[in-house]
Amino acid sequence: MSNQAEHPTLLIPGPVEFDDEVLQAMSHYSQSHVGAPFVATFGETLTMLRQLLQTSKPQSQPFVISGSGTLGWDFVAANLVERGDDVLVLHTGYFADSFADCFETYGVNVTQLKAPIGDRPQLPEVEKALIERNYKLITVTHVDTSTGVLSEVQALSELVHRVSPETLVVVDGVCSVGSEDIQFDEWGIDAVLTASQKAIGCPAGLCIMMYSGRAIERFKNRTTLPSSYFASIKNWLPIMQNYEAKKASYFATPSPQLIHALHTSLTQILARPLAERFSIHREISQRIKSTISSYGLTQLATKPENQANGMTAIYLPEGMKAPEVLPNLLKRGVIFAGGLHKEIATKYIRFGHMGVSVVDPARKDVDKALAALKEGLEEAGYQVP
Repeated sequence: MSNQAEHPTLLIPGPVEFDDEVLQAMSHYSQSHVGAPFVATFGETLTMLRQLLQTSKPQSQPFVISGSGTLGWDFVAANLVERGDDVLVLHTGYFADSFADCFETYGVNVTQLKAPIGDRPQLPEVEKALIERNYKLITVTHVDTSTGVLSEVQALSELVHRVSPETLVVVDGVCSVGSEDIQFDEWGIDAVLTASQKAIGCPAGLCIMMYSGRAIERFKNRTTLPSSYFASIKNWLPIMQNYEAKKASYFATPSPQLIHALHTSLTQILARPLAERFSIHREISQRIKSTISSYGLTQLATKPENQANGMTAIYLPEGMKAPEVLPNLLKRGVIFAGGLHKEIATKYIRFGHMGVSVVDPARKDVDKALAALKEGLEEAGYQVP
């Protein structure tokens, strides 16, 4: 039984519901950010991130920096490419457009390979693009929060290494890390960026990244200075290396309370095999998607292989708009998100099912949400089959 204040169940694609122990860790007493106790906690946190992202190579480097997941885009754009470089952005929704905007802010040339709404660029298309131009890096949104589309990172990375081996593979894992399998070493990924508030199950405020040794070398071989001061690997790499070695270090003050919360969440995640965690997310996701189909509703991602395991983007019945439904869910103690894709924003809603709401068997969040959705649709005038 949770000791949190009574509140509607938050089932958007992040932030998510938090475990009581994680929230308790957020109230940790004030500590020096260079004191031995906090340095030890931060160091353990960085090491646990290696386990979560399944990398054992000493050349890989985890980063945890105060900021949102969006800061991860700046890190990539400011450090791994230089003004005038070419990058290929695979587009599965809103967040590819945003990543492209970030690159353009830094003077990088962007080519977007777009798929229809609910789909993802196909590997033959990607191969053709890689053959036609020399790209310094390719980005893929593992799960696009706006569409619920899951991209196939392993096969994509294998393709890139075969066709364009000098191209870095960058994964936007903001809506996937913690709910989808990511094998950093085995798949040959060069960078993963994510945030604390989604499947990792920690309050918002931390940008979390893993860089490969190859990506670090790319940075070191730049011909120009990093185009950001705060988001500079030059400034942060020694700090993260020292913290992980349990040595005090300083560039900018971290948030001890958020680091404690992340430490607690990662400890919980790693207390069971990762394969078991991902299996639970898949099973719950399939049950949700099956139930939604039985309601006569369809997903933006119509192909099973394109469907994320931590969220579902649901088309509303013809003629119905999100503002007609979401308040009905709120009256039943459930919060879903409205649409985010600018072309169809009012036509669909988003159901986040990740983290503690899925893996804690004592919680009935998913059952409550599915019942609220059915009743909320009926109140809006739709007859559920």
